[in-house]
Amino acid sequence: MADNINTNKVNSFRKQKSKDEMKKQLISFALMIGFTIIAFGIVATDAIDKMFVVPLLLILALVQVAFQFYYFMHMKDKGHELPSMMIYGGIFAALLTIAALSVIVWW
Repeated sequence: MADNINTNKVNSFRKQKSKDEMKKQLISFALMIGFTIIAFGIVATDAIDKMFVVPLLLILALVQVAFQFYYFMHMKDKGHELPSMMIYGGIFAALLTIAALSVIVWW
């Protein structure tokens, strides 16, 4: 009898955890759609000076990439340290390459 009660508690805990995770993913998805609509609106309406459009779009894109890494690629979960390290290493290598090419072109 006690084993059945513990199993029910574990099952209800897992259901609640899954429900909370799905809620967070849906909120993140809605935010990403909102950022996309904002970016499209900025470009389509010419509401902002062209000098500020590109940095603003890059910021919105970086926020979306962070949401995708954190929620949809499960980078926040335990047991994903090696993939996280590889992705962050790739990002570092890409930034280093961009910086090096920028210096070469600028020089």
